[in-house]
This record gives sequence, C-alpha cells and structure tokens, in this order.
Amino acid sequence: MSSQPFQSFEHAALEADIKVLAEEIKRHGETPEGGNLAGKELLKQVIQSLPTAAPQDQAVSPPPSSAKGSLPDYAQSASAEVKLEIEYLLDVAFHHGIAKANAEAKQSPPFVLDAFHDALAGKLYPELKRRGLMK
Repeated sequence: MSSQPFQSFEHAALEADIKVLAEEIKRHGETPEGGNLAGKELLKQVIQSLPTAAPQDQAVSPPPSSAKGSLPDYAQSASAEVKLEIEYLLDVAFHHGIAKANAEAKQSPPFVLDAFHDALAGKLYPELKRRGLMK
C-alpha cells in the first residue's frame, strides 16, 4: 500500500511558500549568522523573517485534523482557546500561505506567536528534509 505521508502539503499556497523557504534556507545557510543554526531552529528563523500579508477579517473556524496534534510540547497544557488559536493559524498557513498566517499570528499574544512558529517548523521540517531542501 503506497501512501503519501504529507498529502496536506499539496495546497498551492503552501507549495509556493515551500519554494520560498527553500531559497531562504539556502541563503541563510550561506551567511555567517545562519551558519551555526541547524534544522528546525533555522527553519523557524526563516519562517519568522518572511514578509507578511495584510490580514483579512475572517471568523475562526475549527482546524482540520491534519493540524491537530502538532502543537509543541510546552503548548499542550495551554487553554483550549490558545490551542485552538494556534491550530487555526496552522490551518491558515496550510491553506492560505505562511505570509497570511504570520500576519495574523503577529496580532496574537507572544506565546501563541512562538508556539505557532514552533509548530509550523515542526510540521514543515520533515517535509523539507524529505525533499532534500534541508539537512
């Protein structure tokens, strides 16, 4: 039985973002300040440095099951509302692009912003590694 482990990565906005991430990772990896970062930390720094899109008013909808269970360990004990907000931001990133999700996340409390970046890096890192875009 053949299965694609990351079917959720087939969204056009996310695919475009993965290409941008790959270029930025390569660029950051070649600079002295990026040289001592590796793996998820480098990816998190690149995600944080991406330009943001202007946020649009949108009602919070429950995230798809693909986003659930991807919260960082330290966010597991957060309130249900905080978890929902992080999962919503992941959903936005996967369906509407990282720039839009970053713009919305920057309006959230620092804990939510950091947990979102950690969760997104955690979700994207294995896929970027699988594609040979990160070491």
